[in-house]
Amino acid sequence: MSKSSKTSDWDSLWSEYTQLLKKWTEDLESLQRTSTEVQEKYREVMAKALKESSQKTLNEFQENWQKAASAAGAAAVKQFGETWQKSIVDSGLGQLKTYGDVMAKFVETWQKMWRQ
Repeated sequence: MSKSSKTSDWDSLWSEYTQLLKKWTEDLESLQRTSTEVQEKYREVMAKALKESSQKTLNEFQENWQKAASAAGAAAVKQFGETWQKSIVDSGLGQLKTYGDVMAKFVETWQKMWRQ
């Protein structure tokens, strides 16, 4: 294989990687925006519920919402973190393990946040 062919392969691979990284960043930003929207809607619902509902109904709603949010969010984030870590191990890119550790800590924090 010629040097220019290797360079072309590398450039192509790097270009694909950066495009995927950009998409990942956009998806993360979208997730963050959606998370903010969910939190705002929750506050709106709770404000309305405080005016119109009994304490028992409020407690049930809050418990159910926290369970649902925790299960949905934590499972998705945990799966992403595990998949990312597996891909790092499988590819032999051990120096990126730090990123996996950060993702694991993020999942842990996420789960703690929703269990309160």
